[in-house]
Amino acid sequence: MPTATSPARVRRTVLAVPGSSDRFIAKARGLGVDALFLDLEDAVAPAVKAESRQRIVDALNDPAGFAAPTVTVRVNDWSTPWTYADVIEVVSGAGARLDCLVLPKCTDAAQVKALDLLLTQVEQAAGLPVGRIGVEVQIEDALGLLHVAEIAAASPRLESLVFGPGDFMASLGMGGLNVGAQPAGYPADAFHHVLMSILVAARAHGLQAIDGPFVAIRDVDGFRTAAERAAALGYDGKWVLHPAQVEAGNAIFSPAAADVERAERIMAAYAESTSVGGGARGAIVVDDEMVDEAGVKLAAAILARGTAAHAAEEDHA
Repeated sequence: MPTATSPARVRRTVLAVPGSSDRFIAKARGLGVDALFLDLEDAVAPAVKAESRQRIVDALNDPAGFAAPTVTVRVNDWSTPWTYADVIEVVSGAGARLDCLVLPKCTDAAQVKALDLLLTQVEQAAGLPVGRIGVEVQIEDALGLLHVAEIAAASPRLESLVFGPGDFMASLGMGGLNVGAQPAGYPADAFHHVLMSILVAARAHGLQAIDGPFVAIRDVDGFRTAAERAAALGYDGKWVLHPAQVEAGNAIFSPAAADVERAERIMAAYAESTSVGGGARGAIVVDDEMVDEAGVKLAAAILARGTAAHAAEEDHA
């Protein structure tokens, strides 16, 4: 079994790129996203899935590379006839240039374990370090959501759980055709339960939680609303489908400068107050609010996100 630990990656924005399109692959090379995936699943017609594998291998091996620090491939789900060949051909052909595989429509832990085992054998056969290629899992239907805690614990390769709103809406019979937008007629947040369930399972197992796409690519305000909702809950990022969504996504999933400054004040004041010289106090007031150890943990999390976001911006500069 893999022994490598999952690396920490920034995924404020994750770009979906159809693996069947040379034009879209070329456009994706220079975009300032934190991550992207070359798709073999929904964005690729069945008639060209097999030939798209080689197109993706060639794209990964192209010396031009990608500006995105994290590059992944979404394979087809295990209910299809394509999954094993997707993994074998892509990893054998370009595994050294690949950070993760994305497994869609995951319904139980056994599917993650099957991908892990296949990946291990392909890595061994290709002479690649076993366990280096991570796995991201999409939760896209009712069954997957019911099993999300077991899925999150299924493999040390796991790096993130991703909400797939389109298939999830279809799975539940939700009204509306605008994937990622709230269905009309329901006054509350129709996705709150699923978003929180995925987030809790992810955090319980040290994984990132990523929101899925908002398909109205010209509706940047709608994208912002959906992204802000996920960011407020604690999600690490969101899939993007168009360059117009990238700038908004990177900003929304980065801590505001005012929050970073306040977090720094909290950390400094608490360090002073808990010292012997500062009175060894465990609870203080900062900006007219009480702060104790729980508040310090929140501040530390904000600072960690800020540091990661700043590093990502430096990479894009």
